[in-house]
Amino acid sequence: MEDIQEQLAALRRQIARIDRKFAAPSGNGPGPAPGPPFARQSGGALPGRPGRFIEEMLSGEVVRTPHGEHFETEKLWERHRRHGSVDISDLPELPEDLLEQLSAGAIPRAHPTRWAFLDTETTGLAGGTGTYAFLAGVGSIEPAGFRLRQFFMRDYGEEPSMLHRLAEYLERFDVLITYNGKAYDQPLLETRFRMVRSRPPFGHLEHLDLLFGARRLWKLRLESCRLVDLENRILGVEREGDLPGEMIPYVYFEYLRTERAFRLVPIFHHNATDILSLACLTAIVPFAFRSPADAPLRHGADVLGLARWLVQAERYQEALPLLRRAVDMGLPDPLLFPALWEMAATQRRLGRAEEALAVITELAGSPNAFRVRALEALAKHYEHRERNYPMALEMTRSALALADTPELRHREQRLKGRKNAPRARRLDL
Repeated sequence: MEDIQEQLAALRRQIARIDRKFAAPSGNGPGPAPGPPFARQSGGALPGRPGRFIEEMLSGEVVRTPHGEHFETEKLWERHRRHGSVDISDLPELPEDLLEQLSAGAIPRAHPTRWAFLDTETTGLAGGTGTYAFLAGVGSIEPAGFRLRQFFMRDYGEEPSMLHRLAEYLERFDVLITYNGKAYDQPLLETRFRMVRSRPPFGHLEHLDLLFGARRLWKLRLESCRLVDLENRILGVEREGDLPGEMIPYVYFEYLRTERAFRLVPIFHHNATDILSLACLTAIVPFAFRSPADAPLRHGADVLGLARWLVQAERYQEALPLLRRAVDMGLPDPLLFPALWEMAATQRRLGRAEEALAVITELAGSPNAFRVRALEALAKHYEHRERNYPMALEMTRSALALADTPELRHREQRLKGRKNAPRARRLDL
């Protein structure tokens, strides 16, 4: 209970800091007390109410569609800029076949200017028909740099207009790239399109969720593969004054009550940074899967994650050198012994029995979680391949000393019988 109270207190302090950062100056005295919600009027702010509307806080425009109005804003990161370790100028130069391997062949070729990077901010984290996507950001690569367009509904009645424009905007792209979007963003938006009796715009888009590739590469080394954590650990970006994702619904609800638009500015910034980081990680993650042997990975755990992906794809010939490379680069014991076991299994699949036997013998000779399995594998080898029943029995009893199982007991009894059985004498004529 104390932990929860401490977390709530920390969140309150962070909201207070954000309030102080983005609040408009109001002279020497305290600002006016929040008033009740009021109807939005065309033609700008109400007298004496500066900063109440989002169109006053951010450059953009109120867009009118056949379904009403909503707000849109756009931002461009020029080619000469950087985001952490990635140059924006590198994004338009990404190869057209970059996404083929990571998408399992679903995206064989697509020019980077045809990729849409999507992220939403919502009224809840659980999803469902009661959850709205009140802000949708779409990033795109172009020769001038990286462009972001954000679609915002200032109240619930603007959802049909916002979704209509979002669907129109997505028509220019062939590929949708998200982070956890297959489980969250796309299903949520599909629900919202159906709730307003409109067709979802995703049918013509191939969807790549970068989360799965990122996890494959980094989950063995990093405690968290959340986008904000990869942004820091992989791109080297440190956010300052960012609004935690779990606070975003609260801030939007407060905006609906008070129409104090300055509180929304951190949400737009949070969404923009997420999308820019997603694009920059797309310039890193798929390259490892496109050419695993040449992946510029500096940690054995990352190489092991890539090797396991190749094993899962039954690309054993490519996986084996990466398994060796991961072991040679150095792994902690919880990863080293599984990697050695996987190396032996891969060698067996490739018909390299002697190499596999050497690795298994190494595992059987030292304390580790795979020692019993290694001893049992040696027992099978001596029994079936070499017909050396005394040695097979010795390996079985060594395994039994570590783990007394019915299977090992049965093997012991069978080997005892084979060891003591008289051999047929050969008659030479």
